[in-house]
Amino acid sequence: MTSIIYPTTNFKATEQFFIERGEGVYVFDNKGNKYIEGLAGLWCTSLGYGNRELIDTASEQMSKLAYTHMFGGKTHQVAIDLAEKLTAMLPVEDAKVFFGNSGSDANDTQMKLIHYYFDAIGMPEKRKIIARERSYHGVTIASASLTGLSVNQIGFDLPIDALGVLRTDAPHYYRGAQIGETESDFVSRIVNNLEQLILKEGPDTIAAFIAEPITGASGVIVPPDGYYQKVEDVLNKYNIFFWADEVINGFGRTGQDFGSNTMGIKPDMMTLAKQLSSAYVPISASVIRGDLYEAMVEQSAKMGVFGHGYTYSGHPVACAVALKTLEIYERDNIFERAAQVGEYFQNRLRELEQHPLVGEVRGKGLLAAVELVANKTSRQAFEGGGIGAFAQQACQNNGLIVRAVAGSSIAFCPPLIITKRQIDEMIGKFSKSLNEILDFIVKERLLSE
Repeated sequence: MTSIIYPTTNFKATEQFFIERGEGVYVFDNKGNKYIEGLAGLWCTSLGYGNRELIDTASEQMSKLAYTHMFGGKTHQVAIDLAEKLTAMLPVEDAKVFFGNSGSDANDTQMKLIHYYFDAIGMPEKRKIIARERSYHGVTIASASLTGLSVNQIGFDLPIDALGVLRTDAPHYYRGAQIGETESDFVSRIVNNLEQLILKEGPDTIAAFIAEPITGASGVIVPPDGYYQKVEDVLNKYNIFFWADEVINGFGRTGQDFGSNTMGIKPDMMTLAKQLSSAYVPISASVIRGDLYEAMVEQSAKMGVFGHGYTYSGHPVACAVALKTLEIYERDNIFERAAQVGEYFQNRLRELEQHPLVGEVRGKGLLAAVELVANKTSRQAFEGGGIGAFAQQACQNNGLIVRAVAGSSIAFCPPLIITKRQIDEMIGKFSKSLNEILDFIVKERLLSE
């Protein structure tokens, strides 16, 4: 065992899989075995591995200006260029952007911007954030408090109440619907629960509602039609911001440029990371409406310095790589291509719906999950996460990297450059793995009667 403390890992199960190199949508281990990277790393390597333009851009920027900070009024051209290119793409009015290093710190920053804004305009009591059950928004102290998954909270004594984080229903019809409840009735019920929570807490104390348009680590949940429109009606009624966490959804993943556009959301603020640079260099962005920024500017004499920022905020190499990534997306029509291949991918996955283990196939674009169940009729879930972990390993043994999330859901998020032929290869490996999993489950008598 090396000296590394590994992230999101059981400390007794480290260093089991050694990735040595990557090429396109494939990675290779230290024994020469080849795998389809079916999760794009961690939902992030959108342009695949070994993209020469991104590599050369990083090298050129390192030669020109390897580092400068942005504290105290300092700036540099590539950060300005990236900000202008990025904000022109966003569905946020007159967007202003703060650069960070990860999705977690982008959500931390957004929470601080919210607090700072309401302090600046004389409403310091308006600071609570509504997040959803089973949500994922990061692992720092603040972002893990927004997260609604126990695995990211157990053992950390998070200040959830102190930060004013509230919980409302996850919009997962398959798991959350009552007996006989239609999708429309389900949406009405959980949105009514949201409104009742707001009224109970007091609208003047609630600043924002945070949501991934389509969730990632919580199981790739696609809310029913009409959900977000009804949520926005409630938020607008009580002057509460819609905060779209686009760390996974952003930049073509859902079949359009942003998940907000896919799901018909008009966000007041967004957080971005991962595919912003195709994960070649760490960078994130916290985005707010221009009028919110101007309100803070107007109060800067009273508030003083905005005392928040990172050593690597607006790092010139990260900005250069991100800018080149956005240029490639535009030049090569990556989003449009991903939408076409994504439709093919969704159709191929849904061919597996009749498999005895498959309870639900869900997703949009090149983002999907297959939920494995112990009983298709009753939708009974497997207990614990053992079957999910077994399924993930079975896929890996067959040359496919996926991730078990939310118990026994298998998540897919391949690079946006994947071809239909490679989709077929991926589905073939997954189908073979499903049959092997079924054989094991039947042998162990784990299926429910």
